[in-house]
Amino acid sequence: MSRTLMCYKSFTFGLLKSGANSYLFRQHPSRHANLRRLLSSIQPEIETHQTRQHSSSLQLSNFDPGENVQPLEGIKVLDLTRVLAGPFATMILGDLGAEIIKVERPGAGDDTRSWGPPFVGNESAYFLSVNRNKKSIAVNLKDPKGAKIILELAGMCDVLVENYLPGKLEKMGLGFKEVHKAAPGLVYCSITGYGQTGPMSELPGYDSIASAVSGMMHITGPEDGDPVRPGVAMTDLATGLYTHGAIMAALLQRHRTGRGVHIDCNLLSSQVACLTHIAANYLNSGKEAKRWGTAHESIVPYQGFKTKDGYLVVAAGNDKQFVKVCKVLGLNHLSEEPKYKSNTLRVQHRQELLHILSQRLLEEETVEWLRRFEGTGVPCGPINSIQQVFSEPQVAHNGLILEMNHPTAGKIAVPGPAVRFSTFESREPIPPPVIGQHTVQVLRDSLSYTDDVINQLLASGTVAQNEVQ
Repeated sequence: MSRTLMCYKSFTFGLLKSGANSYLFRQHPSRHANLRRLLSSIQPEIETHQTRQHSSSLQLSNFDPGENVQPLEGIKVLDLTRVLAGPFATMILGDLGAEIIKVERPGAGDDTRSWGPPFVGNESAYFLSVNRNKKSIAVNLKDPKGAKIILELAGMCDVLVENYLPGKLEKMGLGFKEVHKAAPGLVYCSITGYGQTGPMSELPGYDSIASAVSGMMHITGPEDGDPVRPGVAMTDLATGLYTHGAIMAALLQRHRTGRGVHIDCNLLSSQVACLTHIAANYLNSGKEAKRWGTAHESIVPYQGFKTKDGYLVVAAGNDKQFVKVCKVLGLNHLSEEPKYKSNTLRVQHRQELLHILSQRLLEEETVEWLRRFEGTGVPCGPINSIQQVFSEPQVAHNGLILEMNHPTAGKIAVPGPAVRFSTFESREPIPPPVIGQHTVQVLRDSLSYTDDVINQLLASGTVAQNEVQ
């Protein structure tokens, strides 16, 4: 028995046991025949399965790990998101094997398609960075016929992700309540700036604004300087990671119950949750946070230092490591001084100690300090430029440079997936699509639209198809 079939059977057993088979047969007609054939072929095993004492997770452990089956194979995601948080989340789902159908406005498409320079050909590098492994369909959602297409696609998909202002999709008949009636098993995920309800819920969500409101900017920047926006949109990216995890959990819940769910993800909640110990410090002691540059509020030395030709971060997390730092720097006497004997004392005498260490580290080049620290057990590393990052052998070893052939831009490269699995290798990536590259394909193959109907939709401007094949 193939691993894929065993996974499908295990999934189906769980649905039958939970009474979720009625949900499956309410899905798009193209699924009915395959599901009925599958259920018919394994009906004798269903009764046997109900008497087994072992869970399906134990059966899964017997699979041959040599077969390259991706975790989300067979999962379809309808992606109505734009810019970064949503596209980042759906790209991760696509990397795990899900089929991503990205819905864009005819003509302009995703906002980030115009965010440049730099451009690769006519394509924005920003857009290319978070939209691999996706199909693009261009649909006018303001046209009732376009909204109908989205509703039909929702009925044959497992997940819908959107990042419109609360209430906007409801006006198009595509809010959670409307879609849930048509597809009760759909996982419907909304990404907003501040949540579905509350005093700020109607405000648009932008990374820099949410980063400011959430306190992230307040704690980022030089100690005696102004607040600084992080170098990448960390609030958007954190929200994308939360979104991806929430969708995975919702799919597991649906596997048990057969029911869909509405997920509320937002930039504010994601970033405030990521304040972790900074928030806990305030909530439990009333202590206001401040900016520390590269330094750590509670550990010394634990920061970046200027060298003769660059920067080096040294992180002495305990007293033994501090002694080793002093030895490497040729400042053994510092570790013997009573005022530096413990981390608590070093924090109290931070400025004096850091001045001494800074002056010493200026005397050699970064590569020389790295050589001296090697093997000592003291955490340290250079502050790399982006060029230096992608020259690091470990970065290449981890597969973090992903090359693809784009239909219009030619050869492109983007950051690769951050996570590896022992049971499968990432498939050959599909390059980010041009606007509406797959419109006709999806209408024909997924919704079984005839050529006449598709041509009428194209002629009316309800949908658009890019000629690039």
